Amino acid sequence: MVVGIAVLASNAIAAGWGAVGWLRKDARASIAFWPLLRVAQAAVVVQAVLGFILLARGLAAPDGLHVIYGIAPLVVSLVSEGMRVGVAQRELETVDDVEALERREQVALARRVALNEMGVMTVGALLILTLALRAYQTGG
Repeated sequence: MVVGIAVLASNAIAAGWGAVGWLRKDARASIAFWPLLRVAQAAVVVQAVLGFILLARGLAAPDGLHVIYGIAPLVVSLVSEGMRVGVAQRELETVDDVEALERREQVALARRVALNEMGVMTVGALLILTLALRAYQTGG
């Protein structure tokens, strides 16, 4: 129960922080966003491992839907990370030589990458929050 609440709370905080930073187009928000997100991701991993242990020992017998809602956040996290890398690569493809850019242009590029990555991961955290809420509802 404690880990489940940690999943809900940490993903809500990370998603909220990321959404506000992204909407404000404030790349500085990413400084706090990434540690918040990593805590949320760690909580998801701990929750999934505990769930697998309970299932393996026969100590929990939730319906199949609850199990899917328990596993799906791991998948969402991995897919989000892959999309984050893709967003950064697409942004960098628009530039032939980053080092040839003026300092101001390099900073602008870095801000765009940070904001786009934060946007993708914020959506992932929101999806995980939604899935965790559904898992809670189906866990009975």
